[in-house]
Amino acid sequence: MLDNRSVRNGVARVVQPVARGLLAVGVTPDAVTIVGAVGLSATTLYFLPRGQFALGLIVSLCFAFSDLLDGTMARLSGSTGKWGAFLDSTLDRLADAAVFTGLLIYFVRTDSPWIVAACAACLIGGVLVSYSKARAEGLGVECTVGIAGRSERLIIAAIGVLLAALNVTYGLQVCLVILAVLTIITVIQRMVDVHRSLSREAAAS
Repeated sequence: MLDNRSVRNGVARVVQPVARGLLAVGVTPDAVTIVGAVGLSATTLYFLPRGQFALGLIVSLCFAFSDLLDGTMARLSGSTGKWGAFLDSTLDRLADAAVFTGLLIYFVRTDSPWIVAACAACLIGGVLVSYSKARAEGLGVECTVGIAGRSERLIIAAIGVLLAALNVTYGLQVCLVILAVLTIITVIQRMVDVHRSLSREAAAS
């Protein structure tokens, strides 16, 4: 969605003034990254297991705004670097895991084993999607393929939580099953892609 230039420009008009204001009062990009990730994790682990989906979604979106802020602040302050990228990526994984852990706890208490399994697949699969990319890059192979990257997974999860907040029957469960399937497909796609890349390297050497 953010690949669209008009959307990017619209987001920038909102984010940049806030980023400049925070920098002006001495807030660092790293601080925004940490507060956003910890706040999002705490919010989802508190509200989602209780089934308080509407409040959890609203508060989580407020903290998720930091994911746009920290990068903009780093660019404006000229402080972009490897540490910021590492911190942001690591804490993103924490926030992602917290979302699906909160949902997993809720469904363990309230729903069928099939939905619990789907939620667990989303949690574990999300870790594998991120790890496969990081491990491939550690081997010198670029790995960005896949039908469901982080943004797509979070959007589907957010839609599911919104449907639950609106009391749409089985809306969240359907989204989780779809997400579980897409996540598994993404892991397989990345494994196949890395295998092909490494095979080509071996054949060329």
